[in-house]
Amino acid sequence: MKRQHGMRLDDRIVLYLQMAGLYHLARLNESWFRLDKPLVSAFIERWRPETHTFHMPFGECTITLQDVAYHLGLPIDGQYVSGCLTDFSRFIEGSRPPWETFSDLSQGADDETVRRYARAYIMMLLSTQLFGDKSGTCLHIRWLPYVARLEDMGQYSWGSAALSWLYRCMCRVANRNVVKLAGPLQLLQSWIFWRFPGFRPDGYDVFHWPLAWRWGGYQPSLSNKGPRVANWRLRIDLLQLGDFLWMLYSLAEVVQVVHPEILDPRHMTLWRATTALIYFAVIEWHPVDRVLPQFGGVQGRPRATLNIDFLMSKDGRGRDRWFPLSLQSWHMHWSDRAQHVLQFDIVPDPGPSHEYLDWWYQHGRRFLSPELLLGDPRRAAIPAQVIERVPGRRPEMDQLPDVLENRRVARRQCVGTRSSQREWIWLEEAIDVMERRGGDVGGELGGLVDEVESEVVPEVVVGGTRVQEEVVTGMTGDPMMVIAVEMGSGTLGAQVVIVEEVAVGE
Repeated sequence: MKRQHGMRLDDRIVLYLQMAGLYHLARLNESWFRLDKPLVSAFIERWRPETHTFHMPFGECTITLQDVAYHLGLPIDGQYVSGCLTDFSRFIEGSRPPWETFSDLSQGADDETVRRYARAYIMMLLSTQLFGDKSGTCLHIRWLPYVARLEDMGQYSWGSAALSWLYRCMCRVANRNVVKLAGPLQLLQSWIFWRFPGFRPDGYDVFHWPLAWRWGGYQPSLSNKGPRVANWRLRIDLLQLGDFLWMLYSLAEVVQVVHPEILDPRHMTLWRATTALIYFAVIEWHPVDRVLPQFGGVQGRPRATLNIDFLMSKDGRGRDRWFPLSLQSWHMHWSDRAQHVLQFDIVPDPGPSHEYLDWWYQHGRRFLSPELLLGDPRRAAIPAQVIERVPGRRPEMDQLPDVLENRRVARRQCVGTRSSQREWIWLEEAIDVMERRGGDVGGELGGLVDEVESEVVPEVVVGGTRVQEEVVTGMTGDPMMVIAVEMGSGTLGAQVVIVEEVAVGE
C-alpha cells in the first residue's frame, strides 16, 4: 500500500482538512506504508467475528475507539456516517464530477480551484486510507454529498466509521472463502507494533503524532509468505501475559507527543462506550466490556456476546436505501452513545482476573500451532500476580436483543399463510400413489394429516412451485419423508398432499 495516487498535501488545503477532522490522517499520507502480510494474516487467524476480539493465549484484546484516536488522530464524537446518495445530478458538471481531473494544484489557483482540489484530496483520503476496498483504484460516489459541504465534514465521527469498516473487513476475511483484506490496514499494523513490543521492527524509535507515523517507510521481508505465517503463528502462541501493553497510552513517550485535540472529554468519554459503530449499511459492535484492562480495569468473566449475524450479512448492495431509516434502532443507539459508557474501577495493575483466566483456559482456543512445536504449553498455570489481583466491579450495561440471521426461518413461518392462485395440479398424482399402495385414500390421507408429528425442514422451490418437506411419524410409527406442496390458500396442515413417501435414511 502506498500514498494516494501521488496527490501532494498542499498547504492551501490544510484549513479544509482541519475543518473535516482529517488533517492528522493526511499527514500519514506523506509517508509510504507497506503491509506485513504474514504478520497480519497470523493475527486475522485469531480474530473472532462473534466477539470482535483477537483470541490470544492470555485472553482477549481488540482495537478500540481509543486506538483509532491515537494511531490515526481521528475524531470520535460526532454524527454517524450514513445515508444514501440522492439527487446525484446536483454534484455533476457535464458528464463527470468537476474535481475529478486534479493531480496537482497550480501556484496561481483561485479559491474555488483550491476547494475543488481539497474535495479531490479528501475523497482520495477516505477511499484509500480509511475505507479502501479490494479494488484498490476505485472511489465510491457516496462521498460526493460529504465533500460538497466541506464546512460540515467536521461534525461526523470518522473514527467510529473507520473502526466499523475495519471490523467488517476482518470478519469477512476470517471466512475461509475470502482471501484479501481491505480497510484501514495502517491502523491494524500500527496497533500490533505498539501493543506487542516483541513484534516491533528494529530502527523505528523516533515518532511523532499520530502514532501510526512511527512505522512510515517500514519495509517488511519479501520472503515466502507460508513459512513466515507459520513463524508468526508460533510466536503468538508463545505470548505471555506481560507481552501485551494494556495501558499503552500512559507511557511517557506517548504522553509527550499526543495532540490535545483528541483529549477533549467529549471524545475520551466515548472510548469506553459499548455502542453500535456505523458506516452506511455496516453495523458493528464496540466490545469494551470484553477488554476492560485496555482502559485500566480488571477483566472478569464476560457476559454472553451479542449476536448480530443478521446485521453482518448487510453490505448495502441493491436498491438505494436510506440506512438511518431501515436500520433505525442502531442509529438511535449511536445517537444515545453517551448513555452507554461503562463505569468500572481503575486499578494500578490492570489485567484479567483469576476468574477470567480460569474460564479462558477451559473454553478459549488459545493455541493454533501443532503441539510438536509448542511443547504443550497448555498445562501452564495461571500466573501468581493474577491470583493476587483483586476482582474489579463488574460494569453495568444494557443487554440488547440478538439479531439472528433468521431470513430462512421467517420464510418457513410464512408457508401456508400466503394467498396463491395455484391449482392442486398434483392431487391426482398423490391419489394414484395411494391407490398403488393399496390403501384407503381418504382415510389414510385424513388420518395422516390428523396424527402426524412433524419436524419442519427448509422449504425448496421445484419448477416454480414452493415445496415443503417434513419428516413425519405416520400411523404405523415409521418415520417417512412427506413432500407438501403449497397450491392454495389456508394452513399447511389442511393442505398436505402426499406426493412421495421415502423411508428416512434411504
